[in-house]
Amino acid sequence: MKKQFLYTGLAVMLSLSATAQKDQNAVKFGQTINPERGRAHLSILASDEFEGRETGKKGAWMAADYIKKQFQSFGLKGPVKEGNDPYFQKLGYASISLSKSALTVGGQTKESLKDYYITPNTVSATGFDIKANSVIFAGYGMNKESFNDYEGQDVAGKVVMIFATGDPTATGTPAPQQGRRAPSGAGSLQVKLKYLLEHKAAGVLVINQIVDNLSPQMRNVLQNGNPYLKTTERVKAMAASASLPTVTIGTTVANQILAAAGTNLDDIKKKIAETVKPATTVINIPVQFAAQSKETDVRAENVLGFLEGSDPKLKNEVLIITGHYDHIGLVQDPNAKDKVNNGADDDGSGTTGVLLMAEAFSKAKKAGKGPKRSILFMTVVGEEKGLLGSEWYSEHPVFPVENTIADLNTDMIGRVGEPYLGKPDSANYVYSVGSFKLSTELGKLAEQVNDTYTKMILDYKFDDPKDPQQIYYRSDHYNFAKLGIPVIFYYDGMLEQDYHKPGDEVSKINFELLAKRAHLTYYLAWELANRPNRPVVDKNADGTPKTK
Repeated sequence: MKKQFLYTGLAVMLSLSATAQKDQNAVKFGQTINPERGRAHLSILASDEFEGRETGKKGAWMAADYIKKQFQSFGLKGPVKEGNDPYFQKLGYASISLSKSALTVGGQTKESLKDYYITPNTVSATGFDIKANSVIFAGYGMNKESFNDYEGQDVAGKVVMIFATGDPTATGTPAPQQGRRAPSGAGSLQVKLKYLLEHKAAGVLVINQIVDNLSPQMRNVLQNGNPYLKTTERVKAMAASASLPTVTIGTTVANQILAAAGTNLDDIKKKIAETVKPATTVINIPVQFAAQSKETDVRAENVLGFLEGSDPKLKNEVLIITGHYDHIGLVQDPNAKDKVNNGADDDGSGTTGVLLMAEAFSKAKKAGKGPKRSILFMTVVGEEKGLLGSEWYSEHPVFPVENTIADLNTDMIGRVGEPYLGKPDSANYVYSVGSFKLSTELGKLAEQVNDTYTKMILDYKFDDPKDPQQIYYRSDHYNFAKLGIPVIFYYDGMLEQDYHKPGDEVSKINFELLAKRAHLTYYLAWELANRPNRPVVDKNADGTPKTK
């Protein structure tokens, strides 16, 4: 027993010692990852010419073409078998816009995007045309034991008008919503519409004062539609939401309808607040609303560059390195002086990192020092639309999920964010997100690689389940983690200052820091691609230990 322990302990020590020594080949070819090369790529990707790289728009297509040409120049292969271009994984991506939209109240025609709006994605191709001589005003649209706006009312076949949000029975300050999650309590619009759908209402008028002053961005979405992936799950969800004709109205239209009952918004809200009782009433006023949609396919693609491994036994296993190349496009405000959201940090910096790493590994292979495992370098599109590109790949993987050993994701690696601004170590940190979520081994290996090569501060702040930003769920690595693939997301934490603003410019990028963070990812990738065994997945998706 003691002898065995001695040998085992010695083996572990030797293994750690070997890992702790720098691989000189990794260092040699890693010299390609440098600030000058980074600046050259990013100055193109985040230029005004690329118009903010919005998914489905000219700038994103230009970026995709640029990345493809870089992959080709490095000698990477295009692994995609479907479609006309092996470097492009085409997304089943479409937008829905309105071909028809109308609302009349009391015989008066209302103006779209001024008096009301209809969300294109909630309207089916067949559309709707609703006519009614009266409206049931159901206040907050609540249906619970202590407060039921629908008591004594049959909404089947009727038009109902409700407030978009609010619960007059709620006490205290509502908890802030986290990440991408929408509120789901009794006062949420989702719950209110579900009740009306289940009880076969003919349609609903939702009162929301946001209509009174629509932002340019909101107007753009409502006019042009919000693109979506044509997956079965999403189509089913859209079909369900399209079953209930819904019009969002502003305060002017709402007050016109309420005037027919001798009241107005201020008085009715005050009455409900004081009595904490429903004020449901049937208002005799004719209303009519109609809409029809049209679907348009949109060009969008992930860009893939493949480097085949050198070891016959290991090359079927694939390491994926990702970064999203899309951003949010042009500023919609016609009065804005700077009209381009350049997205230099978000995520031109991560895309640049992927390009630098791809070139370094390609040079290593050409010199006969290529990785044993295969590496897929993938810049994804549609992250800003809801992680769409990585979601598409996760549902249509080019390489089997069971052969994918890990995903290393770089999303915003070029700047210094809070709380590191002004500190002596400001240019020597990175947030490491998710590194221990699924694989303890991957997290420890990442720390070991950092200690050996880059010696950065690895900040795990965003791995806290109570983190209000819920960053772990907000970048492309998450769609791999959902499949049980170990992930690490490297990130600078820059959610203030120029985030999603025209100020995210190349001039503000710290290229030394970008290169160092890319080096960390590269050295970890080198280790993962060459070590004998893939990282063990010892945890479930929720972080709890797997049971044997």
